[in-house]
Parts: sequence; structure tokens; C-alpha cells
Amino acid sequence: MTTRVALVGASGKLGSIIRAVIAEEPGFEVCALLGSKSQLSEIDGADLVVDVSTPASSVDVVRAAVERGIPILVGTSGWSAERIALVRPLAEASGSPAVFIPNFSLGSVIGTALAAAAAPYFPSIEIVETHQSTKIDSPSGTAVRTAELMADARGAIGPVEAPHVDQRARGQQVSSIPIHSLRIHGVAARQQVIFGAAGETLTIAHDTTTPAAAYAPGISLALRETMRASGVVVGLDSFLHIGLHVGGTRAGADVDEGAAEGQVGGAFPA
Repeated sequence: MTTRVALVGASGKLGSIIRAVIAEEPGFEVCALLGSKSQLSEIDGADLVVDVSTPASSVDVVRAAVERGIPILVGTSGWSAERIALVRPLAEASGSPAVFIPNFSLGSVIGTALAAAAAPYFPSIEIVETHQSTKIDSPSGTAVRTAELMADARGAIGPVEAPHVDQRARGQQVSSIPIHSLRIHGVAARQQVIFGAAGETLTIAHDTTTPAAAYAPGISLALRETMRASGVVVGLDSFLHIGLHVGGTRAGADVDEGAAEGQVGGAFPA
């Protein structure tokens, strides 16, 4: 059976990439292309909604899909844990999956998992993320997701050290971690997570040089897994088995398995 996909935000850069992936993906076809002037009723009849619209309109797209009981894959930036919590009850009540993917790059997802694994061992952590000048939101969804996972991994250790956070140049704090957003011509995407401890620093960096090539494998994976998912799922790592222990769970594994195998860190090493 062919899965009919309604693609919202089809004219954007990511929308164009996803449309090309769907065209090559066995068992999937585009049945509707929605833009800024489209009516959300145009998703009627779809088996799957893929939303890569804008942060301002994405919540309406998600609501329209879950109210109709249509599985939805969300690649729109700006969905923090707090924002997802607002739609979670409606999404779970619908009985259809709602999957939120901050970044479709496998390399980026692995980089975030590495950052979460390292987070309990460093008192200072900051994120610098760089995107093209046309990106309308900041901080990026990837940076927000990275900060949230690092904070979860730190657990009882608590917030990172972030002096002088009252100064605007110190960045926006997400889960206590400062994020600095650069919007520059000539850049696709880059994220650096910089860790500091006495006498040393560690930097985990990921660069996206060709978005279409970088995102295609993750988009293909997310399309297939969304149709098999249940409830609310956040992050491409939910569909991977990266094998890193993060905050009591293993990235890409379920909570019970991770809890049985133990946590990373728990305190700064002596």
C-alpha cells in the first residue's frame, strides 16, 4: 500500500529536499503540497502529514493533523520541550503518532548524543550555532534539543556554570546552558558544543555542508518510522541505536533498558 503524504511548507528549502526524498522512497507519494496560502483542509485524505512550515504556523498544522487522526512528522524548528508539552495531550488522545525531528542529519544527532554523554563531566558548557542569514528563528531547534538533553544527562548535578548571564551578550539560556546564534551568509549549518573544566576544554562540532545529501538518509528513516510509531516521539535518535548511555538511558534505546544498565556520571569525577 502506498502512503499518501501531505507536505506542508513544500516551497521552502527543506520542503524541496523532502519532496525529492519522497519521490524516491518506495511506498510513499505526495498527494498534496501546501504553502502559506493553502487551507489546512487540504491535508484531508492524506495518510501522513509532513510539516516543515514556520514556527508561527506549525502548531496549527500539528493541531489540524492530530484532530483528524493523521500521523504527523514535524521538521519545523522551534519545538522546544515546553512547546511540545502543550500539544502532547491532544496528540496522545488522537491515537496517531506525532514525531518531532529537530534535525534530520544523522551526524548532527550523533553529535548531540556525544554532547549529552559528556555533559555530566564538565561544569561549564556553551553552544554556538551558525546558520544561513535567512533562518527566521533562533536559537535553532537542534541547539535547543542539545541543551535539553545535556541538562537531562546532568540530572542531580544541576545547572552548568554560566557567569554574567544578565548580560545580553552572554546568549540565551536553555536549560541553564547559554546558546549563541550566528546568522551569516555563506553558511549552511554548524553547531559547536564547548565544554570547560579545570585545565582543559572539549569541543564537539558538526558541520552541514550539503543539506540535501546530509538530510536525505534521516528523512527517509523518519518517514518509515513515523508510520510505525505511537504517541509523541522527539528526535531522530529515538529511531537509532547509537549505544551511548545518556542520563540513565541509552541514546536511541527505550527508558527501561537504559535504566537497567545505569547512568552516565552522576557526579564530577575526582
